[in-house]
This record gives sequence, C-alpha cells and structure tokens, in this order.
Amino acid sequence: MDLIFKYDIHYTCKKIIQEKLDKLQADYTYSGVSEVKLKKELNPQQMDQLKQELAEYGINLVEDKKYLLVQRIKNAIVEMIHLNDEDLVNKTSVHLSEKLNLSYGYLSNVFTEVTMSTIENYIILQKIEMAKALLTKEELSLTEIAYKLNYSSVAHLSNQFKKKIGLTPSAFQRVLERRKQLKEIN
Repeated sequence: MDLIFKYDIHYTCKKIIQEKLDKLQADYTYSGVSEVKLKKELNPQQMDQLKQELAEYGINLVEDKKYLLVQRIKNAIVEMIHLNDEDLVNKTSVHLSEKLNLSYGYLSNVFTEVTMSTIENYIILQKIEMAKALLTKEELSLTEIAYKLNYSSVAHLSNQFKKKIGLTPSAFQRVLERRKQLKEIN
C-alpha cells in the first residue's frame, strides 16, 4: 500500500519551531514567515539545544547578517506569493523595500552576492512553484493563475513555466492527470 502525503512546508516548519520554543518555555511571537521575535533572550545552553533540535529537521538558525537579510528577502517573497490570498499587484521592488525598510538596489546586491542569483530569478521560481500548486488543485484556469500571479499574459506565464520546468502548464496538467489515472488503476 502506498501512502501519499500532502503538506504545507511553511506550516510544518512553523509548527516544529513552535514546539521547540515552547519546550524551552521561550516567550516569543512570529514576525514573518520564518522569523521569531524573542521577548526575552535564551541563555547559551537553550540556544545550543534549540539549534541542535531544529537541525534534526533540517532547520537552521541564520546568524550571518548578510545571510539573515537574504533569508528575510526570501521570506518576504514567499509570504507575498504563497501566503497572500490576494492577487499580486504591487511591484515587487517596492514591496520588498517597504517591507524590509532598505533600498531595493541594496537588497538586490546583497541577494546576488550571497546566492549567486538574482531576486528576480527567485521570484520567478516561487511564482512557478505557486503555479504548479494551483494547477495541481485544478480550481483555477491558466488565465486566472496568470492574473493571480501578476503575469502580463498567459503566454508569459507559459514561457517562464516551460523554461523552468521543461513542460508547458498544459503538458504539466496532462502529466498530473495521467499519474492520477495510473494510481487509480493500481
């Protein structure tokens, strides 16, 4: 018997982090996708325990300032694309600058220096991941998905999708449908 799991990686990580912080009786609040504000500092032993227990799940505490900023940029992008129920309408550069209170030029330079890629490329990857998730749910048309993700046209979405995935969105849907049919047979 095959077990197939569907999960929200952001929710899962948040729950793990909450469990570990609660275990340490930390006083905290979430201030972003994967950002926590501690109301009271943890002692060094607690920090070591937290790092060690989170590492078991592949979750690491970011401590380098540039890496921390890059993670905050990624979190803001993920939040904007994946966790926002509204359609994307704002210009990303303006959104990031306002959210992180830094110039977009600086954010872009640090991001590229640390990741060897651009913010724009990361945004495209996140939009494609979101498009895949929306296509999997089969609730929205390709036109609605393109609009929701702030693409100028379905053709623009399709071109980026094909460049990153190697399939058009329609071909991707056909592959999903074929897999579903095969699973039903078995």
